[in-house]
Amino acid sequence: MGKRDELIAKYADDLKSKCGMTPDMDLLTKVTIGCGPAIYNADASTVAAGQDSELETVKDNFLVKKLGLADGPQLMDAINAVIDTYGRSERNKYRAVVYYMLVKHFGKESVYG
Repeated sequence: MGKRDELIAKYADDLKSKCGMTPDMDLLTKVTIGCGPAIYNADASTVAAGQDSELETVKDNFLVKKLGLADGPQLMDAINAVIDTYGRSERNKYRAVVYYMLVKHFGKESVYG
């Protein structure tokens, strides 16, 4: 099992144990691959939910640019809902897990079709 497969298994475990979701492994794999080399960097692989600038980056670079959503307050509401689901007190909020939940929230699985 390669490093990426190990990370995907860890992300799937987070979705099950911390978020109460049964992950679609095919979609989770595609979202993880879409994160690129960031998943291997300790800092870049997580989302700093307490930093507004980090949440703006998720909104602009992922929701608007990658998923093609129109900017608006509903995007930040969705990000905050996902962070709440993951658990605000959870120290490591993996980027791939947050992105996966956002894809599911907006029904944008087709982007990874």
